[in-house]
Amino acid sequence: MLFLFGDRVRRADKCCSATALVVSETGRTGGKRIMYAVILTGGKQYKVAVGEDVFVEKLEGEDGAAVTFDTVLAIGDDSGIKAGEAVKAANVAGEIVKQGKNKKIVIFKYKAKKGYRRKNGHRQPYTKVRITAINA
Repeated sequence: MLFLFGDRVRRADKCCSATALVVSETGRTGGKRIMYAVILTGGKQYKVAVGEDVFVEKLEGEDGAAVTFDTVLAIGDDSGIKAGEAVKAANVAGEIVKQGKNKKIVIFKYKAKKGYRRKNGHRQPYTKVRITAINA
C-alpha cells in the first residue's frame, strides 16, 4: 500500500500518518487496463477514473460544460504509480453533469441556564462531474 503526500509517494512501512491519502494499487480485470488519477480541486484530493461521477466543491459552469483539472498529484495503472515531476504536464478532463446543494445541516448553539439558543442551517453547494479522460 502506498501513501500520497503532496507530490511524494511513500511506502506504508516508512510512514504512519493518519492524515495521508491512501492510494491502493490496482490489478488487471478482464484484460482491461485500469487507469486512475488523484486530482486536487476545492482544497480536497479525489481519486478518479474515466467514466466515474465525482461530487466536488462548486465549480463555475453550466450543465454539459467541459472542465479541466490541471493539478494532478498522481497517476496509476496496473503497471504502477507515477507522481511528482512525472505527472506535471498531466491533466484530467471532465464534463459538468449537475450543479446542486447537499442536504441541510443544522447548527444549534446552546448555553445551559442562560436562555441562549441560536439555530442556523447550511446547505453546501456542489458540482457533479463525469470524468471523460485522463491525459498523461
